[in-house]
Amino acid sequence: MIKLETAPIDARFPLMNQTQHCYTHYLEYHKCIQKKGKHAPKCEKFADYYRSMCPLEWIQRWNKQREQGIFPGPI
Repeated sequence: MIKLETAPIDARFPLMNQTQHCYTHYLEYHKCIQKKGKHAPKCEKFADYYRSMCPLEWIQRWNKQREQGIFPGPI
């Protein structure tokens, strides 16, 4: 059974454009898989969050930038 849910309210982003919220969860996911491995349950929640918030086009662009070593974020 598939359980769909969006990211919970995050006190770091009150009344804020959700772009930063999306980006932060993307970074948290990739930092987590570097430390704990790709299939760690804790990491999967970050993946669910950014996938529910971020436009697919952004995710694809960021993934491509990471593959090319030109991603601008602190991963």
